[in-house]
Amino acid sequence: MVHHPRYLIILTLGIAITFLVFASITHEGQPRRLSVAVVDMDGTYLSRRICHELNATSGVEVRAVFNNHTEARRAMQRGEIFAYYEIPNGTYNQLLQFNAPHFVLYINSAYMLAGTLSYKQLATMGMLAGAAVQREVYRKKGYGEEQIMGLIQPIEYDTRTIGNPWINYGNYLMTTLIPAVIAFIALMHLAYIIARERQERTLRDWLKSAGGNTIIALLGKMLPYTVWYTLLLLICNLIMFGFMGFPHEGSWLLTVLNSMLLIFAAQCAGCFIACCIPDPPLTMGVSAIYSAMSFSLSGFSFPVESMPHFFYSFSWLYPIRHYFLNYSNIAIYGNGMAQCWPQFCALITFAVLPFLGSLILNWQLKKESLPLNPSSPH
Repeated sequence: MVHHPRYLIILTLGIAITFLVFASITHEGQPRRLSVAVVDMDGTYLSRRICHELNATSGVEVRAVFNNHTEARRAMQRGEIFAYYEIPNGTYNQLLQFNAPHFVLYINSAYMLAGTLSYKQLATMGMLAGAAVQREVYRKKGYGEEQIMGLIQPIEYDTRTIGNPWINYGNYLMTTLIPAVIAFIALMHLAYIIARERQERTLRDWLKSAGGNTIIALLGKMLPYTVWYTLLLLICNLIMFGFMGFPHEGSWLLTVLNSMLLIFAAQCAGCFIACCIPDPPLTMGVSAIYSAMSFSLSGFSFPVESMPHFFYSFSWLYPIRHYFLNYSNIAIYGNGMAQCWPQFCALITFAVLPFLGSLILNWQLKKESLPLNPSSPH
């Protein structure tokens, strides 16, 4: 840290830039004014009213009104719009004749978030437009308002979004991605500085400075960086749950403990990988693969329980999985130690890895110090 501070400075700046990027792109909570279009083949008062109501919503913005399907399809292929309505010819006349016209909704699901939000907004407006037409028809038939609402919407839903009632994507993404990125960097950094001792052939000097005790040498490498990256994670949590106002219903003491154990467990995994693999480039490659898979197997993007059992079993080998479960219990549901202790124990279990790594490192050093037998083929 003293003789090569550039690595720590660069990685710290990387964490800060990552935090600022996510905070800037999610400051509105969720994407708004997504570009959509309408293919108006009817050209009547009803179609123009639908376009106006679509444009009045905060989620989407009608960027263009096309006369045919081909122009809208080309605009979607160019990435100018994420979805478009197609209002067929004769829609208004069919309504006047008490027929049921069909609207077609095209969604570009290659952009998962934008496509899903566009579909939600357009489908909701389509249902509201259909309900408005039905209401006018029932009024002309002489039905009362209570009867009309009973026919249009016989069952009312009261939706309550637990933990994130604003459907804030910053709250959903940053509270898990930022700790995962910091843990990923802490793991990679520790694996690199241990592999660097091999690369520069200073491994024996490093162990000699620790009195020949490999576990003391490994912990000496690990703990200063553990303190630093834990401090960075706590600062990020303080900004997210304090300044940015993300909900935090539980104990701050448990959050601090959860953050400390995440960084420590991630570094234990990096220490074990660096001790097992003597080739420095391969060490970094395996560390990167292990860290990258943790994003998928942590469970915040896709439920682990719905994965094949093989992958579900492997998810417990990643510290971020246990951190995410504890974060949900502490910050969202306000649970205490009674619900969090299994994950805390799982994170503490990673402390076994440096001891196993020290045994493997000792074995490798003894193997390298043995004289080569001239009679055996090399």
